[in-house]
Amino acid sequence: MRTAASDPAKERRAELAEFLRARRADLHPGDLGLDSYSLRRNTPGLRREEVAAAAGVSLTWYTRLEQGQPGTPSIQVIDAIARTLRLDEESHRHLRRLAGLPAPEDDQMTGDVDPQLTRLLLAIEPAPACLLDLHFDFVAWNQPFDRLWDPGSLPAGRCNLMWLYFADGTATAAVIGREERGRHLLAQFHEVAAEHPGDPRFAEIVDELTEHSEQFRTWWPKRRVEQALTTQIALRRPHVGVIRLDVTELKVAAYPSLTLCVQVPHRDVDQKKVRELLGAT
Repeated sequence: MRTAASDPAKERRAELAEFLRARRADLHPGDLGLDSYSLRRNTPGLRREEVAAAAGVSLTWYTRLEQGQPGTPSIQVIDAIARTLRLDEESHRHLRRLAGLPAPEDDQMTGDVDPQLTRLLLAIEPAPACLLDLHFDFVAWNQPFDRLWDPGSLPAGRCNLMWLYFADGTATAAVIGREERGRHLLAQFHEVAAEHPGDPRFAEIVDELTEHSEQFRTWWPKRRVEQALTTQIALRRPHVGVIRLDVTELKVAAYPSLTLCVQVPHRDVDQKKVRELLGAT
């Protein structure tokens, strides 16, 4: 029974901390594809740093959650942790409640990508297309997008459009006018990040890119903002030459945190070049 001096928010944070620790103890390194034969473990389950890395969340922020410290995690952070801990629908809903957030079905999908969205990505082919979340993290993509941009090669926790463009650079090196395109992309990212002050995922992305990208480090303090617009990009690929793509970004009404990014070949010749890259006849 609560006393007059009890603090409901503090109690909820304590319950959240216990729930996370218990679910972390339920998993093994192999569940995340980690090798553990050379690691001595004094306690069962995953380590905090393993959960944080797999979820793409800063270790500091995840530790605060497990220690019951004050703070309001974003929906994206909690959902990423839920996926990492392999929570079922009811446990995911419970985690949202403990974090003071709405139930998953109220605003966005949970766990795996909605099958309808997966089919949509397939139906859009041969146009490259992907789904991005609020933080510009890649959620899903089709084969043409994979062939052009290879997001699956990005490190765990860094499968992010900003990381692809500013820190990895392998795929985006083919973009004609790469610097100007990067400035527009960074301005869009800044616009969204500014709308979510205190969001730990945005802070983590900014901190990591500031450390790893001189270009990002130079441009970020300029505070340029810009809303996403329909635009065109061109890239030069071996054997097929220049491919021009009309880029359109659409919000997914059923899941407001998701953006569908479609890169439609500008002309028939561009579509032919995309098909050639896919090995289509």
